[in-house]
Amino acid sequence: MHFKFDFIGLQNYFPVVIKYNSLVPIVQAIEVKAASRKVAHTALGWEINPDSFYRIIKRFWSYEGIKEIIVTENGAAFKDKLINAAINDEQRIDYFQQHIQALLKAKREGVNVTGYFAWTLMDNFEWSEGNRPRFGLIHVDFKTQLRTIKNSGYWFRDFLNGRAGGG
Repeated sequence: MHFKFDFIGLQNYFPVVIKYNSLVPIVQAIEVKAASRKVAHTALGWEINPDSFYRIIKRFWSYEGIKEIIVTENGAAFKDKLINAAINDEQRIDYFQQHIQALLKAKREGVNVTGYFAWTLMDNFEWSEGNRPRFGLIHVDFKTQLRTIKNSGYWFRDFLNGRAGGG
């Protein structure tokens, strides 16, 4: 079926590395977790790999008829600690800086990326993990509903206003 898309929306968090395993039916492969490969990873064990993010953007751009790409989800969960009413989540800031750099590299090479949405504004309920993973730029105390802007939230604000690194 032929269809002209207005844009392609990409949701990207991590690459999956696999290895052959004849005992697994049909696919005959298993995932090789990031921790076992001793590479940087999030609190959920997802590999942090901005180059993979860059390559997937470039791959989608290479498909015929793609006019525009919007990254509709990209982010990372870390074990945030609320200390003195602040959350210093440097790992999340580094994650966003690296991934935005990768996105801008693709853009400089001619990929028409017109949007980027960080996952997510506030800590939320994740269907497979509940309230445990913390993805948000704003911390939510699920008992009191108190919201605290994380350092990554302030960084993102400054980045969008041209006052922070990342691009």
